[in-house]
Amino acid sequence: MSVWDQLLGQEAVVGQLRRAAQEDRPTHAWLFTGPPGSGRSNAALAFAAALLCEQQDPADRGCGHCHACRTVLASSHADLTHFVTENPQITIDEARELVVRAQDRPSVGRWRVMVVEDADRMVERTSNVMLKAIEEPPPNTIWLLCAPSPMDVLVTIRSRCRPATLKVPAVEDVAELLIRRHGVPRQRAQESARLAQSHVGIAKRLALYDDARSRRQEVVSIPLKLSGVPDAVRAADRLHKIAVEESQADAEARNESERKQLLVALGAPESGRVPPAIRGALNRLEADQKRRSRRIQTDTLDRFLIDLTTFYRDVLTLQLRTGSGLVNEHLAQQLQDHASNATPEQTLQRIDAISRTRDRIRTNVSAQLAFEAMAVSLL
Repeated sequence: MSVWDQLLGQEAVVGQLRRAAQEDRPTHAWLFTGPPGSGRSNAALAFAAALLCEQQDPADRGCGHCHACRTVLASSHADLTHFVTENPQITIDEARELVVRAQDRPSVGRWRVMVVEDADRMVERTSNVMLKAIEEPPPNTIWLLCAPSPMDVLVTIRSRCRPATLKVPAVEDVAELLIRRHGVPRQRAQESARLAQSHVGIAKRLALYDDARSRRQEVVSIPLKLSGVPDAVRAADRLHKIAVEESQADAEARNESERKQLLVALGAPESGRVPPAIRGALNRLEADQKRRSRRIQTDTLDRFLIDLTTFYRDVLTLQLRTGSGLVNEHLAQQLQDHASNATPEQTLQRIDAISRTRDRIRTNVSAQLAFEAMAVSLL
């Protein structure tokens, strides 16, 4: 199985990347874009594996079974830097560290490959730190940036990158992947792929974990329970509470483990007061952990909002009689009733309200208040 087989429905991009991997001097910077679920990071890693593949014949690069391909896909290859920020934004310190790593010569392969997910999380100051390194990298360094769309990256960065534009795979392709790779029953696989709107990672979670399915069902059923302001406030508070609990559960075990590892690395005493020099390092670690927890919480809330949008997307589909399939087929009758009691203009206003909330929760506003305001506007 080659590294390209995981890129569902991306024949044009696969052809582009395969040809580039066969070149002696491929383009030094790439920008992988596509909507959520299109597989931007998977495509970047597949290309990285092909660039570092050990096959002598250029046509065979990206074989998927040599040591280089397997370690790249596992993000453990010596010449690969696979960066995913755990902060709401890529910090200047993280950008500087990437620039330093990009200067290293390859140790075992032909290239030093820098994969940067969430390049859209770079603010202008951070982008300026990386601009020179991306524009004129060392001869054997290749940058692979990932973002939802070219417009999400500053023009100074995207103008220096070769684009690789992906699309969302078909529901049928995602379902077949779940069946083949995870042994999911066909009906459950098809339903999960549809509910996830072809997002492979989310479809996998919905197919394998019942709690993820029940949580999604709770979110998309919210409009059916809104009969007044108190209901709206309670629904918003419930979603916020779930997101906080998820972020705390994910963080607790990791935070304690990281703290213990740092104390051991710094030679701190096993008991008693922590020396002032070590206390500073602990404070920095705790600040990083708080930022990570906030990002997990924000991403969870954003996922809820995307799921909620599918309800109104289905309502609008019925109101406009587009003939498109419903994402939430299991709510077909409730969706029809909702569509009959509202106008397309009202539905669009509710979709806009959800979209504005997605933007607001990524700023410093209270996520709970933003959700409450949104829920009231859905009445």
